[in-house]
This record gives sequence, structure tokens and C-alpha cells, in this order.
Amino acid sequence: MPSPKAKSRSRARAAARLAAVQALYQQEMEGTKLPVLLNEFHQHRLGATIEDVEYVDADVAFFDDIVSGVDARREEIDRLIAARLAADWSLDRLDKPMRQILRAGTYELLARADVPVGAVISEYLDVTDAFYDRREKGFVNGILDAVAKDVRG
Repeated sequence: MPSPKAKSRSRARAAARLAAVQALYQQEMEGTKLPVLLNEFHQHRLGATIEDVEYVDADVAFFDDIVSGVDARREEIDRLIAARLAADWSLDRLDKPMRQILRAGTYELLARADVPVGAVISEYLDVTDAFYDRREKGFVNGILDAVAKDVRG
């Protein structure tokens, strides 16, 4: 049974992942520069209460790593995802939230060897639940599983 501290850390990381997907979406929609984006989330979103909903305190360092890492390695990440899409699909055909979920998950698989593959995939399936129905979860699972085989053997 996980300790309360481990559970708290897990919730903080889950919150960081969801916030990272939201930040990456905002960046793609508005072209927000990375320092401005991170500052906005630090000041106004992470652990805040918005429209009477209290958000769990996110692991800020983990959030920063995902958002900054995706930003820095976007071309590499996009190539890995595109290689796993059907031949008649391109990354641009995916809707924007889906692209960010896959980018964030792929970044973790690439750069966060401290997080087990199963945990990465499971966490991004939970993030997918915040945006989509069941069918999309299968899609995310399939793409991230294939990417994991590519980058982690």
C-alpha cells in the first residue's frame, strides 16, 4: 500500500500532467512564449481555484519539465508520433488536445526514464478521460505503447 506521501506525490504529478497538456494546448492556440506560459500557469493555474473548482497542487518542477521538454524537443517528438500514425494520417489531422496528450506522453517516455512505461501510459489515459470518450483512450494507448517500444526497447 502506497504511503500518504507517495499518494500525494502521485496526485501532484497527475495534476502536473493535466496542466502541462492544457499549457501546451494554449501555446499552440495562442503562440504564447514559453517563459510567459510557465509564469502564467505558476501564478494563476497550478493549485488555484477557478470557477469554484479547486485544483490539486501540481508538482511544479514536473510540470515545467514536461512543458519545457516538449517545447525543446517538439520536432523529435512529432516524428516519433507521426511514425506510429496510419499511413493516411498526419499529426496535423489530429485535434489539438490529442496532439498535446501524445506530445506530453511521448516526452515522458523519451526523457523521464525514472517514470515506468506503464505509469506514463496509464497517467495519459487518465488525462485523455478529461477530454475524450473511450475510443480515444484506445488510440492514445496504442500510440504511446508503440512509441514506448521505439524509445525504451
